[in-house]
Amino acid sequence: MKAITYTQYGSPDVLRLSEVDKPTPKENEVLVKVRSASLNALDWHLMRGKPFAVRLIMGGISKPKITLPGRDLAGIVDVVGKNVTQFKPGDEVFGTASGTCAEYVCSDENKIVLKSANIAFEEAAACGIAAITALQGLRDKGAIKPGQKILIDGSGGGVGTFAVQIAKSLGAEVTAVCNTKNLETAKSIGADHIIDYTKENFTKSGKLYDLIFGANAYHSIFDYRRSLNKNGIFVGAGGGSQSLLPMICELILQSLLSKFTNKKMSTFMAKINQTDLKFLNELLSKKKILPVIDKRYSLSETAEAMRYLEEGHVKGKIVINI
Repeated sequence: MKAITYTQYGSPDVLRLSEVDKPTPKENEVLVKVRSASLNALDWHLMRGKPFAVRLIMGGISKPKITLPGRDLAGIVDVVGKNVTQFKPGDEVFGTASGTCAEYVCSDENKIVLKSANIAFEEAAACGIAAITALQGLRDKGAIKPGQKILIDGSGGGVGTFAVQIAKSLGAEVTAVCNTKNLETAKSIGADHIIDYTKENFTKSGKLYDLIFGANAYHSIFDYRRSLNKNGIFVGAGGGSQSLLPMICELILQSLLSKFTNKKMSTFMAKINQTDLKFLNELLSKKKILPVIDKRYSLSETAEAMRYLEEGHVKGKIVINI
């Protein structure tokens, strides 16, 4: 089968369209024929091996242990492991796996769900990590409630575009922060108020929010804290420091500030689970959220797609159609 591979850290030039063996599912795995995949910031961090913490936690010090990019997928079940009870060949599914920029991939049966028939493969593939991050950040870490004033910092990217829509679906009044080119997108996905960060710094406006979700947390935690009401919550889910020590220091400072004041500060990583994937499937099928897809690429164009992703100007998501 064809798959995108890399054997060393570096620029998208290290990516190769290769012929590799078709994987065989383990007892609790499902082999999926991939129809669409999507890219996340995690993919280029793993490819580059940067920040160095990526190598310590997920990669390999001198060369990558993870050699196939892609984490999100939508496709058709081809073969099921002998202990799999939830799926059968022919089922249309979406979720996450490792190395989804390929014609076939094995996924743990607990990290995929059945896809509703009215959801396109590329729409389902665009969800995965980004939509789960938005959902868990707002609902679980942010304890979002109907009627609250919510600010989404970085509303134009993959996580941010989902965060705006999910916050609206949960009954919040949403302020979206993005650059000039994403103003119309923010309006189209339902933001109540929009701030162009190239013209206005919301942390200096004096306006206060019940919850600030930092899809791209580029401001200091003190700036975010200043923009919270007295019982407000800040949740960070991306951006931030590019080296290990500053990241650790920031997490410690967040913990201390949360311990001694009513304003809560946290940064988290999403955990993929079927319950949340099923919830997203329901939102998608009822058109309460609609993935914003900036560009579509073929499998052979994955290196080009990764270059575009690295530029940091993606509006919503990038999809690889296979």
